[in-house]
Amino acid sequence: METEKGKMLKGLLYQAFDEELIRERSRAHDLVYEYNRLKPSNILEREKILMSLFGFIGGRFNIEQPFFCDYGYNICIGKNFYANTGCTILDEAKVVFGDNVLLGPNVSIYTAGHPVDVKLRNEGLEYAYPVTIGNNVWIGGNTVILPGASIGDNAIIGAGSVVSKDIPAGVVAVGNPCRMIRLVDENAEK
Repeated sequence: METEKGKMLKGLLYQAFDEELIRERSRAHDLVYEYNRLKPSNILEREKILMSLFGFIGGRFNIEQPFFCDYGYNICIGKNFYANTGCTILDEAKVVFGDNVLLGPNVSIYTAGHPVDVKLRNEGLEYAYPVTIGNNVWIGGNTVILPGASIGDNAIIGAGSVVSKDIPAGVVAVGNPCRMIRLVDENAEK
């Protein structure tokens, strides 16, 4: 018989109030609580907590406080990762960041969603779809990325956007819903 965690990781409907999942969220929330209460200058301790929390860290990174996530082990970051203050990652499914990713302030990434059917929603069921962000991506402040969306390499997402569908590589995309407005000009300074 499939566990609720197994269902969650496969993108199936699962019971969010399962005891194992509650324990794992509590562990992550305790670590995040510790992380957010450290002095910003205590870099080694901050890094140690995130290394014990995340599923994979590929190299140099900096995540400003406060930061929040649900499980941590579903978050994989490449090298040269930066997240500004107020980053929230609800990582019920995998959230994979490539190399050289920049997140502006208050970027939120949600992998979890709830059924439209009110009966299923009231039973505490939810689903989770992975989010993938490519290499050399810059995501502007107050952007929200929804379950199942991916952002291609070298893309720029404008501040305040809501990414509900895949964004191709090498584009500037903005808005709610987020959509491409032009190609990235590699020679442009701004």
